[in-house]
Amino acid sequence: MTVESTAARDEARRSSGKRTSAKTATTAAASKSPAKKSPARSAAKPAAKTAKPAARTAKKSAAKTAAKPAAKSAARSAKAPAAGTTTRNAAATAGGRQDEPQLVQLLTPEGERLTHPEYEIDLSAEELRGLYRDMVLTRRFDAEATSLQRQGELGLWASLLGQEAAQIGSGRALREDDYVFPTYREHGVAWCRGVDPANLLGMFRGVNNGGWDPNTNNFQLYTIVIGSQALHATGYAMGVAKDGADAAVIAYFGDGASSQGDVAEAFTFSAVYNAPVVFFCQNNQWAISEPTEKQSRVPIYQRAQGFGFPGVRVDGNDVLACLAVTRAALAHARSGQGPMLVEAFTYRMGAHTTSDDPTRYRADDERASWESKDPILRVRRYLESEGLADEAFFSALEEESEQLGLSVREKIRTMPDPDTMAIFENIYADGHALVDEERAQFAAYMASFEDSAHQEVN
Repeated sequence: MTVESTAARDEARRSSGKRTSAKTATTAAASKSPAKKSPARSAAKPAAKTAKPAARTAKKSAAKTAAKPAAKSAARSAKAPAAGTTTRNAAATAGGRQDEPQLVQLLTPEGERLTHPEYEIDLSAEELRGLYRDMVLTRRFDAEATSLQRQGELGLWASLLGQEAAQIGSGRALREDDYVFPTYREHGVAWCRGVDPANLLGMFRGVNNGGWDPNTNNFQLYTIVIGSQALHATGYAMGVAKDGADAAVIAYFGDGASSQGDVAEAFTFSAVYNAPVVFFCQNNQWAISEPTEKQSRVPIYQRAQGFGFPGVRVDGNDVLACLAVTRAALAHARSGQGPMLVEAFTYRMGAHTTSDDPTRYRADDERASWESKDPILRVRRYLESEGLADEAFFSALEEESEQLGLSVREKIRTMPDPDTMAIFENIYADGHALVDEERAQFAAYMASFEDSAHQEVN
């Protein structure tokens, strides 16, 4: 049935109902008008009197029946805000209303310093300038990588634009002996762990499978499979606990990955085995084109309760709050109290990756509202208002960021192509007959191109 025919049928029903109501009203009016009594009217009067109470009873019953669902619906609406309302409004306040999730915030978008009863931090002017520098340089590197991809130097790039505070704050909370399991967007955390930015780009250029030794920086290779690193981190943390080491593990993932079974399994195992792991979820509001409301019916940090460990939501655009909360969560894990979930409430300002077009599913005014909460701008406002940095500092940092961009561009353009046969190395410790056969076949295949080129020249 078409939409038009359905609408016509509904209109016909409404019209029929109106005619019936009008007819009933006309009959009732006629019965009330003065007229000579007739035998028929006299006979109908007792029946009418009897019918009136019954009609009133039926009317009241119908009203009550109709009111109950409406009342229940209103109660549910008052008790639980509509999907999106809770998460969208929570970032606007430090404490939130009673029906909103609690949000840890130490620095407002206007650059005003706040305090928190559970999560507080005391940093020197040098440390504050260092956090600001980390975020500025990370954003500059990210912008350069995006440009390189657009110019054909990279196959793909996943931007972190807007998430600098969540990554730098949590990254600087780590100790040297802590271990990190990232996704594919943790460029700021990689910066904090001392990974060369050019090595990050090598993977997206297709010349290596990571480019760094995970054990050198205690920073695992990027994980493309969504959510799998949560299980890897849990297993590693269980090993740390068995070794009796005084260290913690942190696993990064996004709001979309929280829907993956691997993440749920990681929550279960980490809770049961009291693993010293921190799950750091960067809720940037969009899992590619799916909003957070399609990932969870409750705020993500509250899901930890069902697995038996604590969770906390932090303003992901506040580098001070992210540092304080992550530092406390890591201390919680190291002290033998088990896992903890941190939800950094932030926003992905750019596309999911350079192959994505966010304008197809995201409104411009939504991004505009989050631009006013920019993580870098709020720190600069604080530094300026408190006299903790002068213009010379900002000018020197601007120059440093430009030099970083030029350096990254030069390294990428001069990066050598890998040995095509290297893919067969380090698969088995003692070699394998099948790998040897595949290596020979691939070598013959590559040689065929050289033979063709030689024949064309001759």
